[in-house]
Amino acid sequence: MKKIEKKDIDQKVFDLYDAYAHNKMDRKEFIEKLSLYAVGGLTISSLLSFVLPNYENTIQVAAESQELHTETIEYESPKGGGKIKAQLSRPKGATGKLPGIVVVHENRGLNPHIADVARRGALAGFITIAPDALSPLGGYPGNDDDGRAMQRKRDRNEMLEDFIAAFEYLRNHKECTGHVGVVGFCFGGWISNMMAVKLKDLKAAVPFYGSQPPLELVPDINAPLLLHYAELDERVNAGWPAYEKALNQYDKEYIAYIYQNTNHGFHNDSTPRYDEAAAKLAWSRTIEFFKEELA
Repeated sequence: MKKIEKKDIDQKVFDLYDAYAHNKMDRKEFIEKLSLYAVGGLTISSLLSFVLPNYENTIQVAAESQELHTETIEYESPKGGGKIKAQLSRPKGATGKLPGIVVVHENRGLNPHIADVARRGALAGFITIAPDALSPLGGYPGNDDDGRAMQRKRDRNEMLEDFIAAFEYLRNHKECTGHVGVVGFCFGGWISNMMAVKLKDLKAAVPFYGSQPPLELVPDINAPLLLHYAELDERVNAGWPAYEKALNQYDKEYIAYIYQNTNHGFHNDSTPRYDEAAAKLAWSRTIEFFKEELA
């Protein structure tokens, strides 16, 4: 069978996956609607294999990387879920304290991709913490379907408190300079926006295709923002014009990029929504932004 390539897939397939990944339909409905595109030699099985995440073959920085010191830690989140587990990573051989980054997962817990992204951040010269908001429920279950179902059981404002507590943990870590930023993806993008509202000492926030905070809270934003949006992400982008207007109205410091012909999730290299050029550009901009703002 011919290998499926991204160019062979109708955009509506990616839209279906986005709806499924964001709990707009269950797996049965997703497969039923996906079957409409199983034509021209494509099968349901091959389409599913193509659109669903492939973590095994896309890890860039292994958990066992000899260039990093990576460990699982636990911290207190008294206003959130109680005890939260997280991956803590920092480069080996670093001299002196390092600026910190809180890395916030999507709507399915700390899966292998986001843990990998956090290690990439550490490899770039930061101490990073990647919490698992599913910790109170036993942690990321090993697959995204169950992870999404578990995360729906938690209150998102309590989860916000978990990431705020991670910020405080990292800011006070003996190997951190105290200058800490946040980067988040999807659900984590919303968390990043909200942390910019809630934390006066946050030094930088980088939401990737994240929902915007309530407009009445924009005056409370303290941190400079680097905002990444995907051109084809109609769901999230619907809130951008009003957010942009409010940021300008209240003279907030921000840079926004909309990456042409990309889908929500374009930075996630474990799914076919991944756009290599846009992902590399957005990540390089993110690292440079943190180097400047966390100095």
